[in-house]
Amino acid sequence: MATLLYRLGKTAYRRWPIFIAGWLVLMIAVGGFAAAFSKPTTDSFSIPGIPSEEAADLQSELFPDSTDAFDQATVNVVVAAPEGERIDAEPYASAISQLITDISTGPDIPEDLTTADGQDAVNPVLALEARDEADGGGGANAPPADGPADAAADDAAAAFAPVSPDGRVGVITFDFDVATVTDVTPATQDAVIAAMDTATESGLQVAANGQGMGDFGGPGGSAELIGIGLALLVLVLTFGSLVAAGLPIVAAIWGVGLGLSGVTAMTAFFDLSSSAPLLATMIGLAVGIDYSLFILARYRGELEHTDDRAEAVGRAVGTAGSAVVFAGLTVLIALSALSVVRIPFLTIMGLAAAVTVFLAVMVALTLLPAILGLMKSKAFGGQVRKYRPTRDADNKIVNNGVRWARLVARRPVAAVLLVVVGLGALALPLKDLYLAFPTDSTASPETTQRQASDLLADAFGPGREAPFQVVVDGRDVAPAERDAAFAAVVDWARAQDGVSAALDTSAFAPPPEEGTPPAEGTQVLVLPEYGPDDQRTKTLLEQLRDGEDDIEAETGTDIGITGLTAITTDVSDRLTGALPLYLAVVVGLAFLLLMIVFRSLLVPLTATLGFLLTVLATLGATVAVFQNGAFGIFEGQPIVSFVPIFLIGVVFGLAMDYQVFLVTRIREAHVHGASTHDAVVDGFRNSARVVAAAAVIMTFVFAAFILEPDPVIKSFGFALAVAVLIDAFIVRMVLIPGLMYLMGEKAWYLPAWLDRVLPDVDVEGEKLERPHLRREQDDELRETQPVG
Repeated sequence: MATLLYRLGKTAYRRWPIFIAGWLVLMIAVGGFAAAFSKPTTDSFSIPGIPSEEAADLQSELFPDSTDAFDQATVNVVVAAPEGERIDAEPYASAISQLITDISTGPDIPEDLTTADGQDAVNPVLALEARDEADGGGGANAPPADGPADAAADDAAAAFAPVSPDGRVGVITFDFDVATVTDVTPATQDAVIAAMDTATESGLQVAANGQGMGDFGGPGGSAELIGIGLALLVLVLTFGSLVAAGLPIVAAIWGVGLGLSGVTAMTAFFDLSSSAPLLATMIGLAVGIDYSLFILARYRGELEHTDDRAEAVGRAVGTAGSAVVFAGLTVLIALSALSVVRIPFLTIMGLAAAVTVFLAVMVALTLLPAILGLMKSKAFGGQVRKYRPTRDADNKIVNNGVRWARLVARRPVAAVLLVVVGLGALALPLKDLYLAFPTDSTASPETTQRQASDLLADAFGPGREAPFQVVVDGRDVAPAERDAAFAAVVDWARAQDGVSAALDTSAFAPPPEEGTPPAEGTQVLVLPEYGPDDQRTKTLLEQLRDGEDDIEAETGTDIGITGLTAITTDVSDRLTGALPLYLAVVVGLAFLLLMIVFRSLLVPLTATLGFLLTVLATLGATVAVFQNGAFGIFEGQPIVSFVPIFLIGVVFGLAMDYQVFLVTRIREAHVHGASTHDAVVDGFRNSARVVAAAAVIMTFVFAAFILEPDPVIKSFGFALAVAVLIDAFIVRMVLIPGLMYLMGEKAWYLPAWLDRVLPDVDVEGEKLERPHLRREQDDELRETQPVG
């Protein structure tokens, strides 16, 4: 492989116009296809075969006009009068009427809302007046219910009413007139927000949430710019050259830009999550900078031994490029292996991120050498400091990497124990891990979504935003007995612990015309007592499903439970169950790959164990900070359900990056005759500085995404930044050298039969013609020969 990459790098350097033109044509072609055929992204997290999806299929069969829970562009505009006031008092009643009128003038508003009748139907003031009239003035003057069943129905109707019991809070609910929720435009949302701002002038508190008011605008760009700016600073300190510092940035941006165009083009063939482009950007930007950094650093090192720049590029791509290929392969394995868990949206997210990683590898191997060919001697121009490394008596460089390796060598047992105990302690909060999907109730307190959610929870109870839909199929029940069967299902649901209300949705429908046959099915809305992100809501769902068989046998119906909360809960459970299989596949394939790279059993084993420590400690830190609210940095909320499995994939790839880059230099020294102890020191001499710079860059890039409002991206940014710090600076630079010192020459043990079976890929570039290494070996040989 080293020889092939050597030729590729040398050719790209010499024929740089062809390579640069080729990348430019590819960018135009992919970008053009994306612009012509791309489709909107989606936030659907459906998984075929989960109970809630089967219930949704039954719902579509019985009620063809029903809409998928993830496609509904629902808007809840919540209005609240000041404490002690009611929304039917002036000036609040007039302000609410004007608010509805203003909303009606916006784009993508349903036609019925633009009519007087439609506006009246959603006006909570009119609902409050109607309730007062029906109650004879309300409060103590309300007539008593005729019986327990009527009382329960009245309580259920009140729970789903558009106005709170005290008349202070009302809800204006409607759906934007779009095919799917991702078709909602910022202009549509801005029109609603502008109407809301006008209404607040009356003294009303107004906020809005619902899927139609979600954030579909994607990243604002600030996170990327901050990450790139900090990465540029690290690169300047690493190379001491402004031009050289900019080259990895240019290469990474080109790769990410092409990758995002490719991801956008993928929407023509697949349903793509709206989070996928951001995740692809985050990962592609980080690895793109790092891969180019490693090759550029090796190129600078090779220039110390030759004046032939084409030759130096060839050697750099043949050696560091080989490490880039295998490091990239581990990331690709980890991301592509997400397909084995058979979760469609996760598979597509993994493939989208894999596209950007693949392009990052190809850019580093071909476009970067071509740019170096364009720049020639100016590649390290704009110097801000000279590179003058300190050397020892043997003319070998003595830098901080050498000093650190020697420090670990003094107490390897203590270093290993300190890492294991420390990371084990950091992993302890993982026992409290609770997975769920983000909701408006977990959004930032500054957002209108969270403010609306808090108003709804205070006025109606937290379960108002976590309804279950019980789909009841009565086709096997005699028509005359269906109403009784449906009522029995309602009573069963209402009697469950943790249910605040249950109501047959047919109560909202107009009465059927005389002679109309009984409905074949119905839908029962069930409100939990707890919010959508509460563990007790999940317990209630399990409780309802455990009782399905009994109520079906009693009534002769067939029921299923769906709705947004049920679907996200099922997806979380499927993701959790898929973790063991995913770990087995990723670790198994990567272990085999690392055996090929390092031709050893113990080195891949220690690399894998180090990765497990990194993941456990990272998840523990994420639970402590995000879920438990440690240090007050973030408000406590559940961990997004697909963060752990995606984190495992990405962290494994990144961890193996550092393992490959660092240990290939160690093995290179060992292959050329150094003992394991000396090889570790030599590996740190040549790689520690660059690996540290790469890790700092990745940390900055990932940490910058904590500034994004999306909780998925925010938690990913935090977790990946922590993972890079732990893996690069604790596992790879403390644990791994400590273990290698302890293993000694046994670190490179490989059975002879396995050595014959494994392909020889020559990652260290042994087959390359490298005169400076041969001279060093000859000098060492002469020094060991007896005089005379």
